[in-house]
Amino acid sequence: EKNKSWLEEYTLFMALKKHFNGKPWHEWDRDIKTRTFTALKEYREKLSDEINYHRFLQFIFFKQWHELKSYANINNIKIIGDIPIFVAYDSCDTWANPDIFYLDEERNPTKVAGVPPDYFSSTGQLWGNPLYNWEILKEQDYKWWIKRLAATIELVDMVRIDHFRGFAAYWAIPYGSKDAIHGKWEKGPGEDLFKVIKAELGQIPIIAEDLGFVTPDVEKLRDTFEFPGMKILQFGFDSTEGSPYVPHLFPINCVAYTGTHDNETIVGWYEKAKAQDKDYVKEYLNTDGKDIAWDFIRLALASTAIMVVIPLQDILSLGSDARMNIPGVACGNWQWRYKKDQLNEDVKQKLTRLTGIYKR
Repeated sequence: EKNKSWLEEYTLFMALKKHFNGKPWHEWDRDIKTRTFTALKEYREKLSDEINYHRFLQFIFFKQWHELKSYANINNIKIIGDIPIFVAYDSCDTWANPDIFYLDEERNPTKVAGVPPDYFSSTGQLWGNPLYNWEILKEQDYKWWIKRLAATIELVDMVRIDHFRGFAAYWAIPYGSKDAIHGKWEKGPGEDLFKVIKAELGQIPIIAEDLGFVTPDVEKLRDTFEFPGMKILQFGFDSTEGSPYVPHLFPINCVAYTGTHDNETIVGWYEKAKAQDKDYVKEYLNTDGKDIAWDFIRLALASTAIMVVIPLQDILSLGSDARMNIPGVACGNWQWRYKKDQLNEDVKQKLTRLTGIYKR
């Protein structure tokens, strides 16, 4: 009963997925693809066993997750959860709520998400997610977003919203495009959405992922609601562009990262850096570069940022082989794993000492 608002649609979606041999929902029979009343009723009855199975799986997952979260919280550990701004086309969210996305009568997207050419890719990134129809969402008092955030904050202590800049303006790419070059900026919901969220849910602890092409309207939106933004140390030492990512320029209300899941490890980054960037790093950090990952960890912890996030690969001083993700590359990512014995006494003592020095 408590989870009915999403559970009923999700379990039916998963049962239908199996019924149609894993096909994406937009390739299902038209009556259920377009969610006619008769088809929904018939399939709920026909697939009731499979629906109940998925209800049970969710029950077990939530039971186990809340036990884990309680254990973490009792031990003074908070969990940051991630909300991507967009959802997948082949998802229950899109199938069950076609009115809030830019879809045509056959439920095909008319324009999709991505970002223009940037630091990571010369042709931009074509993500392909369906874009929100913010006018419809506004008419509905942003009910879908309210429910999404409310459900997430039940699972975690803090929420990082990926691609925060998309709330100010987002890059809309015509459906069927081969890359992201020929998109255009369209206006997002801005302050209106977050005012409604605050009125409905109170002050949710949110980290704004404000990387990439950040304009004054994005900064204003972030600062109006006092969301901390992200500062990536690697970006601070790129001589090709003036950078706000060096610690002496940090505002206090930010989260400092040595790097994120989308970046090289510090060791990998430093090995590939231009000579002039290496020289700047050595001068700025007063280091010889022989223990560069820990030099950067110290720099992050010593900064004024209210919070610091350090990927485990940097704590373990690992190179490019341990990189988590390469943006714009579809395959071969998220393969890295660590072994328990890598978290040895030496690592423990170094991290304990630095967190103590900087009162983290």
